[in-house]
Amino acid sequence: MTEELWRGYRVSRAAYVVSLFRPTILRELELKRHGLQLLPRRPSSFTPLPDGRSLVLGGSAAQNRDEIARFSERDARVYSEYEAFLERIADAIEPSLDLPPPQVGWNGIEGLRSLRAAAGAAWKLGRELPRAARVLLGPARELICEWFDSEPLRATLATDAVIGAFAAPSSPGTGYVLFHHVMGEIGGERGVWAYVRGGMGALSNAIASAARARGVRIETQAHVDALRIREGRAVGAVTADGREFAADYVISSLDPNRSFGLIEDPARLPEAFRRSIDSIDYRSPVVKINLALSQLPQFRVRDREKAPLSGTTHVGALDLDSIEQAFADAVGGEVSERPIVELTLPSSLDPTLAPEGKAVASIFAQYAPALPMDAARWPTLRDQMRDRAISLVDEVAPGFTNSIEHVEALAPPDLERVFGLTGGNIFHGAMTPDRLLSMRPTPDWARYATPLPHFYLCGAGTHPGGGVMGAAGRNAALEVLRRL
Repeated sequence: MTEELWRGYRVSRAAYVVSLFRPTILRELELKRHGLQLLPRRPSSFTPLPDGRSLVLGGSAAQNRDEIARFSERDARVYSEYEAFLERIADAIEPSLDLPPPQVGWNGIEGLRSLRAAAGAAWKLGRELPRAARVLLGPARELICEWFDSEPLRATLATDAVIGAFAAPSSPGTGYVLFHHVMGEIGGERGVWAYVRGGMGALSNAIASAARARGVRIETQAHVDALRIREGRAVGAVTADGREFAADYVISSLDPNRSFGLIEDPARLPEAFRRSIDSIDYRSPVVKINLALSQLPQFRVRDREKAPLSGTTHVGALDLDSIEQAFADAVGGEVSERPIVELTLPSSLDPTLAPEGKAVASIFAQYAPALPMDAARWPTLRDQMRDRAISLVDEVAPGFTNSIEHVEALAPPDLERVFGLTGGNIFHGAMTPDRLLSMRPTPDWARYATPLPHFYLCGAGTHPGGGVMGAAGRNAALEVLRRL
């Protein structure tokens, strides 16, 4: 969504960048015709260091090689091999994103299609299958250290492996989160991420326009209180103001906890299923900080004439051990002493977002401690996280704090309150190996249907997981259409 939080400043309040969005959906819904404009970010990554050096990635292969060589000649030589290795995995895995996951015991034509896609991915990877499995199931730290020796390259890559996850680079499953971030493409170019002109809400508006053009009726500001159930199946929804919407099928993009919370009598669901849903890990390390700036930040760099502002600026994580320490702080119930900070400046590519000469900025920071939603403690923790994240930007861009005109910080309880995300978890539940593919959200119900007939899930809590992707929604819609 895009909100004018402050006069003249249009802010992507939650999600702030796009790449994983499925090209199939762009084509099928003709979203460009409905106003969607993507602004590729080149270069995509900027890591300034306190000593004035910096690392820039996301340009051409030659530019990446030259940048990395300033820290390690060996790493510069193998970086293209690393990217090619991940691209081969992506080429093999990507077709499975547009299909429901295979499920043991599930038969029928569509089940065979999913199994065939999984077998095709394994066949395509061939001898690289064991190494690919390590990427998808193992810790990112092992993968990164196997390939590279130097900082800040290691720390920059590791940030993508843990962003949004309550996990350290040494945690199993972070390799998949890293892979998740390199899997997307813009305009057929893999690994390129983009801003949406007009803010992220412009993507939602384009989808809404495509839907309305096909006769869809959209109701907003309509809080759903409960599912309407008759004769053992979902037949509609009831809103807080008493309106009832009848339906042949009900499809929820809320997370599993919120979705099944709409069923007034939980006993309608099998006990084993309820227990599996209740055990989903919704811990969130994230604080999203939205800022209005009087000017673009002035980074102190001594190894280049001008700091690139188009992509993500990585701050705070000096090396892999500092990320591990930041996570350890949060595990201990405290805000990270040096949080991981991802700073983006979308108005550097889209001047429509801010008044002339000014800027909007977004900070995605972690780790916030994973605590019960203790309302008494969170205001203090939120302020600590905000102040520490901003001070780390000041460390490499002196005067940044003085340029801030307005600021909003959203800690996990705020993300839950404002956006309905259980625990503030942006992925609708942890993307760990036990909650991926045919086990997302549960092993027996991974193909969008639920034990309540005619009630389906289509959010990030289902395959293939989180990110501004659209795949879960499309897959779920096709599953329902096959039953009409």
